[in-house]
Amino acid sequence: MIKLPTFQTDRLVLRPLTLADAPFYQRHFADYEVIRHLSAHVPWPYPNDGVRVYLQTVVFPKLGQDYWQWGICLRDRTDEIIGAIDLWRAGKPENRGFWLGREYWGRGLMTEAVVPVMDHAFDDLGFAEVILSNALGNDRSRRVKEKTGATFLGTETAKFVDPSYAEHEIWQLTNVAWKSWRQKTPCLVAFLIMLPPATIRLFNRSGGPHASWC
Repeated sequence: MIKLPTFQTDRLVLRPLTLADAPFYQRHFADYEVIRHLSAHVPWPYPNDGVRVYLQTVVFPKLGQDYWQWGICLRDRTDEIIGAIDLWRAGKPENRGFWLGREYWGRGLMTEAVVPVMDHAFDDLGFAEVILSNALGNDRSRRVKEKTGATFLGTETAKFVDPSYAEHEIWQLTNVAWKSWRQKTPCLVAFLIMLPPATIRLFNRSGGPHASWC
């Protein structure tokens, strides 16, 4: 299994997952209000050992092989996974997915989390574009795209855990559009921590080390 970089933002740490993270992951993920917005491929009711099996059989075997996933933690509680974000090369049509525990909604945390991942995708992994999607009606997920420079392309039929969702919105985020958006957000700072060796890369290229999240 290839070691992934760890990202740090003002409020979050995004780090590689381990099997020891399964209990917290399960606690925050196995919630219908979280899962109902996801693809119908996700089972509901969610199995008691669902996260452990998912990590062992789906995530870990392909990690770093055109697939990447990070657990999301608060900076002062890095042992507790409160969400996750993943990225993959082969579009379905989308190339990115995420979820966040319900008690952490409404704080702008996911908007903050996607920034270092998108920087990594475009600057280090060589993506020319990333296709994104969300259930039509999932306004929280839609706002993340709107706030981070994505372009709305249209809607398509899709199936979700919640059968009241019948379509998903498709968005495009190109390398050029991302760079343009990043230049317009000088107050945003994120750090990339590579271990080992311990190196820090400042993602905010204009705000300096004392910039803060807006």
